[in-house]
Amino acid sequence: MDESVPMTTEGHQRLQEELKNLVRFERPKVVQDIAEARSHGDLSENAEYDAAKDRQGFVEGRIKELNHKIAVAQVIDPTTIKSDKIVFGAKVTLFDIDTEKEVTYQIVGVDEADIKVGKISISSPVGRALVGHKIDEEVSINVPSGVKVYEVTDIEYS
Repeated sequence: MDESVPMTTEGHQRLQEELKNLVRFERPKVVQDIAEARSHGDLSENAEYDAAKDRQGFVEGRIKELNHKIAVAQVIDPTTIKSDKIVFGAKVTLFDIDTEKEVTYQIVGVDEADIKVGKISISSPVGRALVGHKIDEEVSINVPSGVKVYEVTDIEYS
């Protein structure tokens, strides 16, 4: 059996919504597109048919993938966490010692990570390095450009 994968309630909800959309709308549309392409005759030179079959393969593969991810998800509601240390779900404010700028990240599951909105994966080098630290501690993180040193200034669970 696969190990469970940590995921926030928000991330779990997004996966369920995507699955529902694929099953209710995308799958029937693809079936309809295949039927329409078949009605055009010779399938051996029918680009519409090939494209629809490719899309069907993608949709069915994604449905299978989402079902699996939802099945192995360990859903964690960050608002229920009471900790003074950084753990999964934490929103962490860091002070970059070199640039003297603050950055804020939320530690989330692999499928939820999006650096553009400040969400980093718990399995990323930065996520792994932050886990277990407390406010006012310094954290050294190996990044491609070298070693970054941050001071943890705030930890929030919301």
